[in-house]
Amino acid sequence: MALIRSILFNLLFFPGTAVHCLGVLAVSPIGSGPVQAIVHSWSRMHYWLLRHVMGIRFEWDGQLPAGAYLIAVKHESMVEAIDTLRFADTPVVVLKRELADIPIFGRVTRRYGVIPVDREAGAKALREMMGLAKQAISGGRPVIIFPEGTRVPRGERPELRPGFAGLYRMLGLPVVPIAVDSGLVWPRSFVKRSGTIHFKVGEIIPPGLKRDDVEARVHTAINALNS
Repeated sequence: MALIRSILFNLLFFPGTAVHCLGVLAVSPIGSGPVQAIVHSWSRMHYWLLRHVMGIRFEWDGQLPAGAYLIAVKHESMVEAIDTLRFADTPVVVLKRELADIPIFGRVTRRYGVIPVDREAGAKALREMMGLAKQAISGGRPVIIFPEGTRVPRGERPELRPGFAGLYRMLGLPVVPIAVDSGLVWPRSFVKRSGTIHFKVGEIIPPGLKRDDVEARVHTAINALNS
C-alpha cells in the first residue's frame, strides 16, 4: 500500500506543480498578489495530497505569531519546505541557490519572493541574503530559514550553519523555532509512509542575544522532537 500511495502521489504532485508554475509565469506581469495566490494554492494542493493520498496527518503544539519574525525550522524532508508556505503568512523562504536556478521552477520562486543562498560564496552570499531579507520584512513578511542548511536524516542534530546567526544579527528580529519529525514518515527513499507529522513551536527567542546563546537555544528548540 505504501508503494501504491507513493506512486500515486508523484503522479499527481509533479504534473500539478508544473501547472502551478505555468500559472505563476502567466500572471507575473499582473503583480505579486496573483503570484502569491497561485503559490499558496500549490502548497495547499501538496497538503491535500499528503492527507488524502498519503494518509499523513499534522499535529501542532503551539501557534505561530503574526508579523515579521525569523522562523527557524528543523529540516528532515520536503514536507516542511513546502508546507511553510501554508502555515506562515506569505513567508519569504531562504533556500539553496541551486533550487532558485532550476529552469521555470526557479523563476517561480523568485517571482514569489525567496532568498537564494550560494553556500560557497561566503561574505558575498551573506550580503545578498541580508538585502533580500530586509526587503521582505519591510513589507511585514516573515523570513523562514532552515538553519541546518539542508535536509538532515532523522535522528541527526548537526550544528547550525553560520548564515543563521548572521541573519539574526542583521535583521534584529525575534526567532520562532519549530521542531518537526517529518523524517519518520517521509524518508529519502521513494516509498513514503502514512502516519502523523508533529510540529512543535518553541518559545520565542528575543533579538540581540550573543551568537553562542541564540544558536544554542535554537538548536535545542528545533530538536525538541528528535529523541
